[in-house]
Amino acid sequence: MELLVLGLSHKTAPVAIREKFALSEEAVPQAAERARTVPGCHETFLVSTCNRIELYAACENGAALEEALGTVMAEVGGANPGAVRPHLYAHTGPQAIKHLFRVAASLDSLVVGESQILGQLKAAYESCRQGGQTGPVLHRAMERAFTVAKRVRSETGIGRSSVSVASVAADLARQIFGDLATCNVLLVGAGKMGELAARHFKTHGARELLVANRNFDRARALAESLGGHPRSLDELETLLSQAEVVVTSTGAPTHIITTAMVKRALKARKYRPIFFIDIAVPRNIEPAINSMDNVYLYDVDDLSGIANENLAGRKREAEAAELLVANEAERFLKDLAGSSVTPTLQALRRKADELKAGELERAMRKLGDLDEKQRKTVEMLADGVVNKLLHEVFSSLKEAARTDHGDEMADTVRKLFGLNEPEK
Repeated sequence: MELLVLGLSHKTAPVAIREKFALSEEAVPQAAERARTVPGCHETFLVSTCNRIELYAACENGAALEEALGTVMAEVGGANPGAVRPHLYAHTGPQAIKHLFRVAASLDSLVVGESQILGQLKAAYESCRQGGQTGPVLHRAMERAFTVAKRVRSETGIGRSSVSVASVAADLARQIFGDLATCNVLLVGAGKMGELAARHFKTHGARELLVANRNFDRARALAESLGGHPRSLDELETLLSQAEVVVTSTGAPTHIITTAMVKRALKARKYRPIFFIDIAVPRNIEPAINSMDNVYLYDVDDLSGIANENLAGRKREAEAAELLVANEAERFLKDLAGSSVTPTLQALRRKADELKAGELERAMRKLGDLDEKQRKTVEMLADGVVNKLLHEVFSSLKEAARTDHGDEMADTVRKLFGLNEPEK
């Protein structure tokens, strides 16, 4: 039995292809079950995110099933197999294990180090486990993948720094104010990046979100989607005195927040700090306010610079993470190889113990009355002979399991010792 991974991702397929495979939570185990009906495919699970869809399968011969499972994948997305196949990638055996570990550790993500993929993998696997599509091979691989992902996050700095403008803005605010639960956030405008920044602030516990826009209906719709409160842009100066964080993202051709406005707002606030994030181009905020006390101003270039520095840091940490993943994959494959001969080792040990017990019983009857010390001496003698006899066999079998000859050696041992075939 070997592992096969068949999928497409942001690296191999445009969004027009990927969006066809955006499966609902209920559809995931159904698609996995469809793949499991392919002859030779015994266990499956499927993960579907905005950036990837991947089918993981435990098969008798992964390479031989690529075409059949590729057709199933196309059916899942309601697409023509010929149109999908150029975007599909496949990994089998050791490469499949390494790919799984890299995905779980977020080394294969669009943003390396992002934390969402591990939760998505867990949810997808659990859904298919409950649906009955998985089995012992996939369970063992997934358990190790989750462990490796946790090690990567705890032993490297791959996920510690924000790498998007929106998340950097929220991190900077936390550095200035500490707990965002004490902060009111004002979003001025309805630009996409400003909206993303506002979502980050809400996610990190901002106390209240105010949304001001020239079009009040648009302000109301955006506020409702963000869990905030709509305001008119005519209230801007008053709103500045109420907010600890101000995010601007309008299409105005000139500055809509001036030095004079900020001076008056600071006075009304009794000079409590204000953090301005100007994501607009052209800029919405007069740059001169950055020289004022208790005012912090970052524009989109400032935030992009920090994000790029953080991304470079993540890339350095990713090198350490890649080494960890490679070592863990090699270790897992050795463990997996050893497990393939475990049934034979167990059967041989059982047969040896049964023979030993039978011979000991006959010997004890012939020897007559023995005291406890004598009985233990005879038992130790029998144990020593059996263990020494089995030691070389066990060692050779375990060593062969690390190569391509493990199954062949196990077959030979079963024939030599008259063992039953292990259960599949």
